[in-house]
Amino acid sequence: MKAFLSLFMILAAFSSFSQSQPSKDIQIKMAVLAAPEDQRANATVYGYADGKIVLLRQGNNETVCLADDPSREGLSVACYHKSAQAFMARGWELREEGKSAQEIFDIREAEAKAKKLKLPDQGSVLHALTADESDINWTNGEVKNSYVRSVVYIPWATAESTGLPLKPAGPGLPWIMDPGTHRAHIMINPKRD
Repeated sequence: MKAFLSLFMILAAFSSFSQSQPSKDIQIKMAVLAAPEDQRANATVYGYADGKIVLLRQGNNETVCLADDPSREGLSVACYHKSAQAFMARGWELREEGKSAQEIFDIREAEAKAKKLKLPDQGSVLHALTADESDINWTNGEVKNSYVRSVVYIPWATAESTGLPLKPAGPGLPWIMDPGTHRAHIMINPKRD
């Protein structure tokens, strides 16, 4: 009986942190929430099928969106300028190979320096939208109390070349992250309500 209760508790705990994969339509609906409203209808959207990232919809504008990873709790979707697609896709490949976040960073850094990896254009933007599990309806794709932050890719830029601080000077103010690297970007984290 103890073994059964232990197994039940483990399964119950696991199920509270995992969700079934939403339908293609729901993945698209939720992914584009990170894009500016005027870019949503024609954005390219990637999502998940059997644990792998797949193309869900080919768009015809400059925006690419990535649906939520169903293996993680809560909602996290992103939309970015198409010039970042090679950079993003390389990260997906390396993650699928089992590489750690640091290994992915190091490999992309070396490939970018060797001009084997095309980086996002100077000034290309990425918007990330997140929400807590309790604020998400996975059946109809409705989301409450979401939060959007933005980054602007500026590969190889530094605090000195931009005048940006290394941490925010106040709520919602921009700062530079990963300065001097292929992944240098301006962080813009609006104050949460």
